[in-house]
Amino acid sequence: MGCFSIHHYVACHTCPLWPCGRCCVSNHEHFLTKVSSCVIFFLLMPILVVRDSRKECIDAIKHNLILNTNRWFPTHERATAVGISMGGFHLGNVISFLATPIIMSHIGLTGTFAFFASLGYLWLSVWLLNVESDPLDSCTISKSELQLILAGRSASKVQGSKFPSLRELLSKIEMWAIIVANVVNNWGYFVLLSWMPVYFKTVYNVNLKQAAWFSAIPWAVMALSGYVAGASADFLIKSGFSIALVRKIMQSIGFIGPGVSLLCLRFAQTPSVAAVLMTIALSLSSFSQAGYFCNVQDIAPKYAGSLHGLTNGIGTVAAIVSTIGTGYFVQWLGSFQAFLTLTAVLYFSATVFYNTYATGDQIFD
Repeated sequence: MGCFSIHHYVACHTCPLWPCGRCCVSNHEHFLTKVSSCVIFFLLMPILVVRDSRKECIDAIKHNLILNTNRWFPTHERATAVGISMGGFHLGNVISFLATPIIMSHIGLTGTFAFFASLGYLWLSVWLLNVESDPLDSCTISKSELQLILAGRSASKVQGSKFPSLRELLSKIEMWAIIVANVVNNWGYFVLLSWMPVYFKTVYNVNLKQAAWFSAIPWAVMALSGYVAGASADFLIKSGFSIALVRKIMQSIGFIGPGVSLLCLRFAQTPSVAAVLMTIALSLSSFSQAGYFCNVQDIAPKYAGSLHGLTNGIGTVAAIVSTIGTGYFVQWLGSFQAFLTLTAVLYFSATVFYNTYATGDQIFD
């Protein structure tokens, strides 16, 4: 995961990940899930070393995470499971921000890429040997745990139903609520991820070593807050709150919190205050994991991996535009604040749209 944050920009890449997710809903789910993981790493990891094309790998890992979370956890435990899993993703950012300058000083830039890529191969070997696509295929799960998982699944009402067409998917306003949330979340997330070190250097003249520490702290807090968000969402669901209401509450926190924090950033006079505000923004944005991120599993449990691939593919375009746009916007105006204000407005607008049209009901069978 550390490869994700070695550089502070997003490379110009879009990978058609939707078919990768879609192949996993065929009759050979277990085999294809592992094959997709294998192909992702053995084909893309060498590219990562040469071209810094790492987001495709990370996104594809998320699709497998969605698939396995949907199958391995009952509805009232999925947000917690996602929070724990994504905690590792955020801690990878912390490790890379702190460790990369040290590693680069010893083995250079190419060696650093190769080192992180080798960790990917190591992770892949563990995944292939231990992870099953479905708990029904596992030899290690207990009967009581299997019964708990199966009892908490969202059963499909129609057997052998076909995958919905793209036109049908995009005709549902509930689907657009998730797409818009994904787009805005990626927009804000990658603005902070890509430009945070540059922001501290430009605005506060914090040197690279200090910027690494300032940039790493928010991701550590984000890992913890993601778990808190997931556990809180699952607690509310088990307490009787509707899934739709819980998702909207979590998503509102995940958007309004960062939006307010970015607006307050203009009043920060010291790097310490700015670091606190960015930490608050990122930590609250992790509540989106218990919002739209899990909402995909609610509306289409059978096609969760595919739909996450579709929505996140669109969100990736927003990430590229926001990252590149930030550079031009700051160069043109000479200030980060205008672009951060625009990002805050997008957060608030997406909150209204999501809360108006999102649902917790299953709409794709």
